[in-house]
Amino acid sequence: MLQKALNDFLLFLEQQRHRSVNTLAAYRRDLRPWVEFIERQYRDMPGSPKNDPLFLRIYLRQKTEKKISNRSLARFLSSLSSFQKYLSSRAKYKAYLFKIPRVKFSTALPRFIPQPEAIRLLEHNNAREDKKSFFYWRDFLMIALFYVTGIRREELARIKLADFDKKRGLLTVVGKGNKERLVPVGEKTIEDLYTYLPLREEFAQSKSSPAPQLFLNRSGGALSVRSINRLVNKFARHEGVSFTPHTLRHSFATHLLENGADLILIKEILGHSSLSTTQKYTHVTAEVMKKAYQKAHPRSGTKK
Repeated sequence: MLQKALNDFLLFLEQQRHRSVNTLAAYRRDLRPWVEFIERQYRDMPGSPKNDPLFLRIYLRQKTEKKISNRSLARFLSSLSSFQKYLSSRAKYKAYLFKIPRVKFSTALPRFIPQPEAIRLLEHNNAREDKKSFFYWRDFLMIALFYVTGIRREELARIKLADFDKKRGLLTVVGKGNKERLVPVGEKTIEDLYTYLPLREEFAQSKSSPAPQLFLNRSGGALSVRSINRLVNKFARHEGVSFTPHTLRHSFATHLLENGADLILIKEILGHSSLSTTQKYTHVTAEVMKKAYQKAHPRSGTKK
Protein backbone atom coordinates (compact mmCIF):
# COMPACT_ATOMS: atom_id res chain seq x y z
CA MET A 1 0.00 0.00 0.00
CA LEU A 2 2.78 2.42 0.91
CA GLN A 3 4.63 1.58 -2.31
CA LYS A 4 1.66 2.86 -4.29
CA ALA A 5 1.52 5.91 -2.02
CA LEU A 6 5.21 6.61 -2.73
CA ASN A 7 4.65 6.34 -6.49
CA ASP A 8 1.68 8.72 -6.20
CA PHE A 9 3.80 11.12 -4.12
CA LEU A 10 6.59 11.19 -6.71
CA LEU A 11 4.04 11.76 -9.45
CA PHE A 12 2.54 14.59 -7.39
CA LEU A 13 5.99 16.22 -7.02
CA GLU A 14 6.62 15.94 -10.75
CA GLN A 15 3.25 17.08 -12.10
CA GLN A 16 1.95 19.41 -9.38
CA ARG A 17 5.14 20.78 -7.82
CA HIS A 18 7.25 20.60 -11.02
CA ARG A 19 10.27 19.21 -9.18
CA SER A 20 13.40 18.48 -11.23
CA VAL A 21 14.54 15.03 -12.30
CA ASN A 22 17.40 15.17 -9.78
CA THR A 23 15.08 16.12 -6.93
CA LEU A 24 12.73 13.26 -7.77
CA ALA A 25 15.67 10.86 -7.90
CA ALA A 26 16.83 12.04 -4.46
CA TYR A 27 13.37 11.50 -2.94
CA ARG A 28 13.16 8.07 -4.56
CA ARG A 29 16.63 7.15 -3.29
CA ASP A 30 15.79 8.22 0.27
CA LEU A 31 12.27 6.83 0.53
CA ARG A 32 12.16 3.59 -1.43
CA PRO A 33 14.39 1.65 1.06
CA TRP A 34 12.22 2.98 3.90
CA VAL A 35 8.98 1.88 2.26
CA GLU A 36 10.42 -1.58 1.53
CA PHE A 37 11.61 -1.85 5.14
CA ILE A 38 8.32 -0.73 6.68
CA GLU A 39 6.26 -3.07 4.53
CA ARG A 40 8.45 -5.97 5.70
CA GLN A 41 7.73 -4.97 9.29
CA TYR A 42 4.00 -5.01 8.60
CA ARG A 43 4.29 -8.53 7.20
CA ASP A 44 6.47 -9.80 10.07
CA MET A 45 4.50 -8.07 12.87
CA PRO A 46 0.92 -7.77 11.59
CA GLY A 47 -0.50 -6.91 15.03
CA SER A 48 1.66 -3.83 15.57
CA PRO A 49 0.38 -0.27 14.99
CA LYS A 50 1.13 1.04 11.52
CA ASN A 51 3.13 3.91 13.01
CA ASP A 52 4.88 1.95 15.79
CA PRO A 53 7.83 4.17 16.84
CA LEU A 54 9.95 1.04 17.14
CA PHE A 55 9.98 0.66 13.36
CA LEU A 56 11.60 4.03 12.75
CA ARG A 57 14.09 3.51 15.59
CA ILE A 58 15.15 0.14 14.15
CA TYR A 59 15.55 1.65 10.66
CA LEU A 60 17.67 4.56 11.92
CA ARG A 61 19.79 2.21 14.04
CA GLN A 62 20.47 0.01 11.00
CA LYS A 63 21.52 3.09 9.05
CA THR A 64 23.82 4.19 11.86
CA GLU A 65 25.42 0.74 12.06
CA LYS A 66 26.24 1.07 8.35
CA LYS A 67 28.18 4.26 9.20
CA ILE A 68 25.65 6.52 7.45
CA SER A 69 26.47 10.13 8.36
CA ASN A 70 24.16 12.30 10.43
CA ARG A 71 23.81 14.61 7.43
CA SER A 72 22.46 11.73 5.33
CA LEU A 73 20.11 10.68 8.12
CA ALA A 74 18.85 14.27 8.40
CA ARG A 75 18.24 14.35 4.65
CA PHE A 76 16.27 11.08 4.85
CA LEU A 77 14.16 12.44 7.71
CA SER A 78 13.50 15.60 5.71
CA SER A 79 12.34 13.49 2.76
CA LEU A 80 10.20 11.38 5.09
CA SER A 81 8.65 14.53 6.55
CA SER A 82 7.65 15.72 3.06
CA PHE A 83 6.25 12.29 2.24
CA GLN A 84 4.23 12.29 5.47
CA LYS A 85 2.76 15.71 4.74
CA TYR A 86 1.47 14.21 1.51
CA LEU A 87 0.10 11.14 3.36
CA SER A 88 -1.60 13.32 6.00
CA SER A 89 -3.69 14.98 3.30
CA ARG A 90 -5.24 11.63 2.45
CA ALA A 91 -7.41 10.07 5.16
CA LYS A 92 -6.59 6.45 4.33
CA TYR A 93 -2.89 7.01 5.07
CA LYS A 94 -3.12 8.85 8.41
CA ALA A 95 -2.41 5.66 10.38
CA TYR A 96 1.06 5.56 8.73
CA LEU A 97 2.36 8.84 10.17
CA PHE A 98 5.44 8.63 12.41
CA LYS A 99 6.81 11.14 14.88
CA ILE A 100 10.07 12.24 13.28
CA PRO A 101 13.09 12.93 15.52
CA ARG A 102 15.63 15.65 14.88
CA VAL A 103 19.16 14.74 13.92
CA LYS A 104 21.94 17.25 14.52
CA PHE A 105 24.87 17.48 12.13
CA SER A 106 27.74 19.88 11.64
CA THR A 107 27.38 22.13 8.61
CA ALA A 108 30.54 22.22 6.54
CA LEU A 109 31.37 25.58 5.05
CA PRO A 110 31.20 25.68 1.24
CA ARG A 111 34.52 25.18 -0.54
CA PHE A 112 35.67 27.97 -2.83
CA ILE A 113 38.78 29.05 -4.68
CA PRO A 114 40.55 32.31 -3.72
CA GLN A 115 39.91 35.37 -5.88
CA PRO A 116 43.49 35.60 -7.26
CA GLU A 117 43.29 31.94 -8.32
CA ALA A 118 39.93 32.53 -10.04
CA ILE A 119 41.33 35.55 -11.90
CA ARG A 120 44.41 33.59 -13.01
CA LEU A 121 42.20 30.73 -14.19
CA LEU A 122 40.29 32.96 -16.61
CA GLU A 123 43.26 34.81 -18.13
CA HIS A 124 44.33 32.06 -20.60
CA ASN A 125 47.90 32.19 -19.29
CA ASN A 126 48.40 28.45 -19.70
CA ALA A 127 50.71 26.65 -22.10
CA ARG A 128 48.16 24.29 -23.63
CA GLU A 129 48.58 23.44 -27.31
CA ASP A 130 44.86 23.20 -28.05
CA LYS A 131 43.95 26.78 -27.17
CA LYS A 132 42.44 27.46 -30.60
CA SER A 133 40.27 24.33 -30.66
CA PHE A 134 36.52 24.04 -30.17
CA PHE A 135 36.99 21.69 -27.22
CA TYR A 136 39.32 24.05 -25.33
CA TRP A 137 36.98 26.99 -25.77
CA ARG A 138 33.92 24.94 -24.90
CA ASP A 139 35.45 23.81 -21.61
CA PHE A 140 36.93 27.23 -20.85
CA LEU A 141 33.59 28.96 -21.42
CA MET A 142 31.83 26.47 -19.15
CA ILE A 143 34.32 27.28 -16.39
CA ALA A 144 33.87 31.01 -17.01
CA LEU A 145 30.06 30.81 -16.89
CA PHE A 146 30.07 28.78 -13.68
CA TYR A 147 32.28 31.37 -12.03
CA VAL A 148 30.76 34.61 -13.40
CA THR A 149 27.09 33.61 -13.06
CA GLY A 150 26.97 31.04 -10.24
CA ILE A 151 24.61 28.78 -12.21
CA ARG A 152 24.08 25.10 -11.41
CA ARG A 153 25.28 22.19 -13.57
CA GLU A 154 21.76 21.33 -14.71
CA GLU A 155 21.17 24.96 -15.63
CA LEU A 156 24.34 25.15 -17.70
CA ALA A 157 23.43 21.93 -19.54
CA ARG A 158 20.10 23.52 -20.58
CA ILE A 159 21.54 26.77 -21.99
CA LYS A 160 20.56 27.34 -25.60
CA LEU A 161 22.07 29.76 -28.10
CA ALA A 162 18.92 31.89 -27.94
CA ASP A 163 19.22 32.29 -24.14
CA PHE A 164 21.98 34.91 -24.45
CA ASP A 165 21.16 38.58 -24.78
CA LYS A 166 24.66 39.60 -25.81
CA LYS A 167 23.91 43.32 -26.17
CA ARG A 168 22.56 43.61 -22.63
CA GLY A 169 24.97 41.07 -21.16
CA LEU A 170 22.21 38.86 -19.76
CA LEU A 171 21.58 35.13 -19.74
CA THR A 172 18.18 33.48 -19.28
CA VAL A 173 18.51 30.47 -16.99
CA VAL A 174 15.92 27.75 -16.37
CA GLY A 175 16.34 26.66 -12.75
CA LYS A 176 14.60 24.41 -10.26
CA GLY A 177 10.88 24.00 -10.82
CA ASN A 178 11.39 25.25 -14.40
CA LYS A 179 11.59 28.80 -13.07
CA GLU A 180 13.31 31.28 -15.36
CA ARG A 181 15.62 34.00 -14.11
CA LEU A 182 18.00 36.49 -15.68
CA VAL A 183 21.64 36.51 -14.61
CA PRO A 184 24.24 39.11 -15.63
CA VAL A 185 27.28 38.08 -17.65
CA GLY A 186 30.37 40.27 -17.62
CA GLU A 187 31.88 41.92 -20.69
CA LYS A 188 34.96 39.69 -20.64
CA THR A 189 32.81 36.57 -20.77
CA ILE A 190 30.72 38.03 -23.61
CA GLU A 191 34.00 38.55 -25.51
CA ASP A 192 34.90 34.92 -24.82
CA LEU A 193 31.45 33.91 -26.06
CA TYR A 194 32.05 35.72 -29.37
CA THR A 195 35.30 33.78 -29.75
CA TYR A 196 33.58 30.47 -29.00
CA LEU A 197 30.48 30.82 -31.19
CA PRO A 198 32.23 30.57 -34.62
CA LEU A 199 34.11 27.49 -33.39
CA ARG A 200 30.86 25.96 -32.18
CA GLU A 201 29.14 26.71 -35.50
CA GLU A 202 31.94 25.12 -37.47
CA PHE A 203 31.94 22.06 -35.22
CA ALA A 204 28.11 21.72 -35.35
CA GLN A 205 28.21 21.84 -39.16
CA SER A 206 30.91 19.16 -39.26
CA LYS A 207 28.59 16.91 -37.23
CA SER A 208 25.40 17.99 -39.05
CA SER A 209 24.08 18.89 -35.62
CA PRO A 210 20.85 20.90 -35.23
CA ALA A 211 21.17 20.90 -31.43
CA PRO A 212 20.21 24.30 -29.97
CA GLN A 213 22.31 23.88 -26.81
CA LEU A 214 25.31 26.15 -26.33
CA PHE A 215 27.59 23.29 -25.31
CA LEU A 216 27.95 20.17 -27.46
CA ASN A 217 29.55 16.78 -26.94
CA ARG A 218 31.87 15.06 -29.40
CA SER A 219 28.91 13.73 -31.39
CA GLY A 220 27.27 17.15 -31.71
CA GLY A 221 24.57 16.47 -29.12
CA ALA A 222 23.87 18.22 -25.83
CA LEU A 223 26.32 17.65 -22.98
CA SER A 224 25.00 15.66 -20.03
CA VAL A 225 25.47 16.82 -16.43
CA ARG A 226 27.84 13.92 -15.85
CA SER A 227 29.96 14.97 -18.85
CA ILE A 228 30.04 18.54 -17.60
CA ASN A 229 31.38 17.32 -14.24
CA ARG A 230 34.06 15.25 -15.96
CA LEU A 231 35.16 18.04 -18.31
CA VAL A 232 35.34 20.64 -15.53
CA ASN A 233 37.45 18.29 -13.39
CA LYS A 234 39.71 17.58 -16.36
CA PHE A 235 40.17 21.30 -17.11
CA ALA A 236 41.02 21.92 -13.45
CA ARG A 237 43.70 19.21 -13.52
CA HIS A 238 45.25 20.82 -16.63
CA GLU A 239 45.47 24.05 -14.63
CA GLY A 240 47.08 22.30 -11.67
CA VAL A 241 44.15 22.96 -9.32
CA SER A 242 41.11 21.09 -8.07
CA PHE A 243 37.51 22.29 -8.26
CA THR A 244 34.03 21.22 -9.32
CA PRO A 245 31.11 23.13 -10.86
CA HIS A 246 29.71 23.53 -7.36
CA THR A 247 33.04 24.90 -6.09
CA LEU A 248 32.83 27.59 -8.77
CA ARG A 249 29.22 28.39 -7.78
CA HIS A 250 30.36 28.77 -4.16
CA SER A 251 33.28 30.92 -5.30
CA PHE A 252 30.96 33.20 -7.27
CA ALA A 253 28.75 33.85 -4.24
CA THR A 254 31.62 34.16 -1.77
CA HIS A 255 33.59 36.62 -3.91
CA LEU A 256 30.50 38.78 -4.51
CA LEU A 257 29.88 38.94 -0.78
CA GLU A 258 33.55 39.66 -0.01
CA ASN A 259 33.42 42.59 -2.43
CA GLY A 260 30.33 44.14 -0.86
CA ALA A 261 27.41 42.78 -2.92
CA ASP A 262 23.98 42.71 -1.27
CA LEU A 263 22.92 39.30 0.07
CA ILE A 264 19.44 39.58 -1.46
CA LEU A 265 20.97 40.31 -4.88
CA ILE A 266 23.15 37.20 -4.55
CA LYS A 267 20.07 35.17 -3.57
CA GLU A 268 18.24 36.24 -6.73
CA ILE A 269 21.17 35.52 -9.03
CA LEU A 270 21.76 32.10 -7.50
CA GLY A 271 18.07 31.23 -7.75
CA HIS A 272 17.68 30.37 -4.06
CA SER A 273 14.09 30.16 -2.85
CA SER A 274 15.07 31.12 0.70
CA LEU A 275 17.47 33.75 2.00
CA SER A 276 18.60 31.32 4.72
CA THR A 277 20.21 29.18 2.00
CA THR A 278 22.25 32.15 0.78
CA GLN A 279 23.25 33.19 4.31
CA LYS A 280 25.71 30.29 4.59
CA TYR A 281 28.11 32.45 2.56
CA THR A 282 28.22 35.01 5.36
CA HIS A 283 29.80 32.28 7.51
CA VAL A 284 32.42 31.70 4.82
CA THR A 285 33.42 35.35 4.68
CA ALA A 286 33.41 35.51 8.48
CA GLU A 287 35.89 32.63 8.57
CA VAL A 288 38.08 34.37 5.98
CA MET A 289 38.09 37.58 8.03
CA LYS A 290 38.85 35.64 11.21
CA LYS A 291 41.87 33.93 9.63
CA ALA A 292 43.14 37.23 8.23
CA TYR A 293 42.78 38.83 11.66
CA GLN A 294 44.57 36.00 13.43
CA LYS A 295 47.39 36.17 10.91
CA ALA A 296 47.85 39.95 10.84
CA HIS A 297 46.82 41.53 14.16
CA PRO A 298 49.42 41.68 16.97
CA ARG A 299 46.72 41.17 19.64
CA SER A 300 44.94 38.26 17.99
CA GLY A 301 46.45 35.84 20.48
CA THR A 302 47.85 33.67 17.70
CA LYS A 303 51.50 32.74 17.89
CA LYS A 304 53.39 33.92 14.82
